[in-house]
This record gives sequence, C-alpha cells and structure tokens, in this order.
Amino acid sequence: MLNRYPLWKYLLILIVLVVGLIYALPNLFPEDPAVQISSARGGVSLDDSQLQRIRSALDKADIAVERIDTQPNGALVRLEDGGDQLEARQVISGLLNDDYTVALNLAEATPDWLASLGASPMNLGLDLRGGVHFALEVDMDAAIQQRLQVNASAIRSALRDERIRYRDTRIDGRTLTLTFANADDRSQARDIIRGQFPDFQYEDRDAGNGATLAMTLSPQKIQEIQDYAVEQNLTTLRNRVNELGVAEPLVQRQGPNRIVVELPGVQDTAAAKRVIGATANLEFRLAARPDSPASETDTLPFRNDPQRTAELMKDVIITGENVSSASVSFDQNGRPQVNINLDGTGGTLMNRATRSNIGRSMAVVYIDNKTRTRTVMEDGKAVDKRENYTERGIISLATIQSALGNRFRITGLDSPTEAKELALLLRSGSLAAPIYFVAERTIGPSLGKSNIEQGILSVEIGMLLVVAFMLIRYKAFGLIANVALATNLVLLVAALSLLGATLTLPGIAGIVLTLGMAVDANVLIYERIREEIRAKMPVQQAIHAGYERAFTSIFDGNITTLLVAVILFSIGTGPVKGFAVTLSLGILTSMFTAIMVSRAIVNLTIGGKPVKKLWI
Repeated sequence: MLNRYPLWKYLLILIVLVVGLIYALPNLFPEDPAVQISSARGGVSLDDSQLQRIRSALDKADIAVERIDTQPNGALVRLEDGGDQLEARQVISGLLNDDYTVALNLAEATPDWLASLGASPMNLGLDLRGGVHFALEVDMDAAIQQRLQVNASAIRSALRDERIRYRDTRIDGRTLTLTFANADDRSQARDIIRGQFPDFQYEDRDAGNGATLAMTLSPQKIQEIQDYAVEQNLTTLRNRVNELGVAEPLVQRQGPNRIVVELPGVQDTAAAKRVIGATANLEFRLAARPDSPASETDTLPFRNDPQRTAELMKDVIITGENVSSASVSFDQNGRPQVNINLDGTGGTLMNRATRSNIGRSMAVVYIDNKTRTRTVMEDGKAVDKRENYTERGIISLATIQSALGNRFRITGLDSPTEAKELALLLRSGSLAAPIYFVAERTIGPSLGKSNIEQGILSVEIGMLLVVAFMLIRYKAFGLIANVALATNLVLLVAALSLLGATLTLPGIAGIVLTLGMAVDANVLIYERIREEIRAKMPVQQAIHAGYERAFTSIFDGNITTLLVAVILFSIGTGPVKGFAVTLSLGILTSMFTAIMVSRAIVNLTIGGKPVKKLWI
C-alpha cells in the first residue's frame, strides 16, 4: 500500500525524537554565575560557621545569593546576577585564609534526572559568555638559547670528566663556541662531544690565543626545538588554566609561534594574566669555590636584597622542569615555604650533586623572563619597541648538611601569596621558552548576555518568517513542514549538546541558515507533488512520486553544501569552524526531518486514505 511505513520505521523515528528532546532540554536551564571555593590543601573543608559568615558578608554587600552548595573540599556559591561575580570573589577572599582558592565559575543548573542520563547544555563561546582572550607569542630565539645553555653545561661536565682543559664557552645566536689552548685539545674534545651531540655542525676555527671549536645547530634540530617549545608551553598553559578553575577554557596553537588562550566567564583579567603570563622558573646551583675559574661562575643578587650578591657555578643541577609536585606550608617560625617533590631524574641528579658536596652551599635561583616597551626614534617618528629581558635572583643560599633526595623545602619567600603562586607555577610545569602577550581582548558578561539575546531573537525571527511562508504557500502541508522544522531545531540542539560543541555567534548564524535551508527539501517535494497532481495523477500516487522522485535532487543539493562545510571546518579558524559545525549538523538533521519525519506525519494522517483534494 502506498504511503505507509512499516512499524519499525515509525518506532525508529519516535526513538530519535524522544532522545533528541531529552538531550536538548538542558539548554532550557542556563548555567548559574558562581564563585568556586576550593581547598588549597587536601582535607581542609568549610564548616557551617564559615558558610554562614560568607552568606552574611554577601548579603551585607547587597549581592543576591541563589544558594550555596557544599562540596567535599570547598563550596560553590551560586549567584543570581553574573555582574556580581567579581565583587563576590573579593568579599569571600577577604574572609578566608590562604588555605582556600577562590575562583570565578559557571555552575550547571541541569536537573539531576537529566544529568543522570548524561545530558548537559551546549558550551557557550567567549562572545556569548563573556571573558578574556589572550594571544601569546613564544620567544623562539630564547628557546634555542636555553637549549644551548643546557648543552654547554653538559659539555663542560663531559670535558672535566675526561680531564680535557678548555678556556671558555660562548653562545652567539645558534652557535656554541669552545676555546682550547691548542689544536690537540680541540681534536680530543671534538671526538668526545660529537658522539654525544650529533645534532651540531662542527667547524674548527683558529684564534690568536688558542684553538676554537664552533658548534652550530642543524636546521632540523632548530625546528624540533621550536616545535617542542610551543607544544610544551601549550601543556603548561593548560595546566595553569586548570588551576584557575575556569569552566571550558580554550588553549590552542595559532601559527608557528603563537598560542591563543580564551577564558570564558573570567572577569578578573589581572589575576588571570599574572598566572598565565608568568614565566618564572627555578634553578638549583652550587656556590662557587674560591678556586673556581671566572668563566664558570656567575654573580647573582639576592631577590629580597639586591645589594647582596653571591658567586654561583654556571652549571645547573636541576630546573623547575624536574618538579613533579609543589605545595605551600609554613615553618616553625610561621614563614611561608614551598615543599618540593622531584621526579626520578631530578631526584637522582640532586642526590648525586649533594652527596659529593656536603658542607658546600647550594642556591635556589628564581628566574623571571619579562618584557618592557621602549620608545625609540626611527625616521623621525617615535616607535614603541618591545624588549625582552631576564631577571635572576637568589631565593635562598643554604649549606648542604646531608645528601638530598626527591623531597626538600624552599624557604626565603617574601609572602604567602608569593609562595602560593610559585607552587602553582611549579605544579603546572615550567615553560620551555618565555611567552609574551601580544594581544588582549575582554568581553564583559553584559555584552555576552546581549549577544545571546540577539542570537536567540535572530533564530526566532528567521523561524517565524519561514513558518509564515510555508503556511501561506502550502497550507496544510506547510503545517507539516513547520512541525518537521521545529523537530529539526530540537535535534540540532541535541546533537550540538551531545558532541560537546561550543556555541558562538557564527554558530548561531549557522543555525539560522539551517532553518532557512531545512525547508528547501519540503519545497522540492511539495512542488513535485503539485506537478504530478496537475498531470492528473491520483493523490496517493502523487504524494508517493513527490517524495521518491525529489530525493535525488535533495541529496545532491545537500551533499554539495556538506562538502563545503567540511572544507570550511578543515581550513578555517575558530569562528569559521563553529559556523561549519552547526551547518554540517543542520544539513544532516534537516534531511532526516524533511524526508522521514514529514513523510511519517503525512502517512499517519492521510496515507492510504481516499483523498480527492490536497490542501497544498
């Protein structure tokens, strides 16, 4: 019989619609602006008196609190107005000590029964939620310099072990130069070094006061170092962002040497910039002996007393890269300290260095790569130029009493805040190369809210115009097309939610375009049915022919659009990808609803029945 689906096809359509409705529902429950209170140390929780003080302080500051949810290691304060987040954080931070971390957050408001099914709302992008966008540039030259410094330290150690004397090591650009007393020493050194460092190109140079060996990094090794610097910095920045407690952050590479960081919902941009952009690292060095050659030592100031200096060896025992975990505590005198745990390699190197140097002093050197802008005159015009520089300062200089292992403490810090930030940076990992802010853009929550409202309005207007056109043009069949259109919107939202896609303004544009394109299939089908009726074909056969013969045109038109969307996704950046994702999903859902759902409705209402006239 014409225009009848088998039972299994009706059941399949029903299941898809029910599942789509369930997973689209969480989007009716928007996230609540909130302040997250987390314990900085395990086992520290908030008691009822502290929660009551927090609520009273917020009420006194005229900040409306929806409710406070207690958690195993803290609490989540849900607010009624997102504009109060920053002030609420300041109020709560003033009440709590350094045992707690207070961060801005967005808390899900999805009902428990939906959450138990794994349903959650779509993620909102920066332009809808508000927040901050940073563009950072990785200093590739510094990455190469750091690698050469590590290699120089290893080479000096290897030459000392082989008792080969050298006069000096010097780094110039991408070349490491070693100076020897004569050509024989240079030849022996080259034979030893070449086996351990195959990534260099070696060249003998004659100097007036000796023989030199120039070691230049190969182009392949330079590219490898630069790629590693960007990837390592990506990992480190992701860890730092996670420490900030930001919901749905974006940290991704852009081009050969840039990293983009987007923090939706963040309003305290100064704190985020301080933590993300911090390039601090640690070096552990031995103090110089009285007979140490000047070429192997550095004179560094103390960080809290620049007038005081100490002579340290250039060779580094370990750096912050060997730190596996770090936490803040206080010594017996109430001064802040950072407890350090090293990884296996770091523990071995530390034990080896301290075991043979008991009674000698060891320094903890704090390194911070910074940038400053200077105004210079070029061609008679004032031009701002960025200048990168590095500050090194000794945090502590203590005598080695016994061999150290994987665990020890760093003291000599100025404040608990400094200790907390140093521990955070060490936990999240050190940067492989300095990074510098090249762009910053802030989107306030009010603008994000306005974007959401305007985006929803555009969807509503677009849908109403399409609905009105279909009703006027195709009457009863237009109503069926509109039901399929509403179903398409529900399925599209459900698909975006299930995939965890991030909705942005370009994504909303893709949804609006999908609504307009979704009825194209119905228009093709209905016009084909009209043609068959004009050709005096019976009604049921005309309906059947309309759906069957229009399918090829519908498929061809949609598959070409889908291919374009795939290309946009593969070569486009963030906003273009968002548009491509919604457009691609919209094409798939519209084909399902326009062909299967609308025909199922037609089959259930008039399929197989004697119909003399169609309202189409």
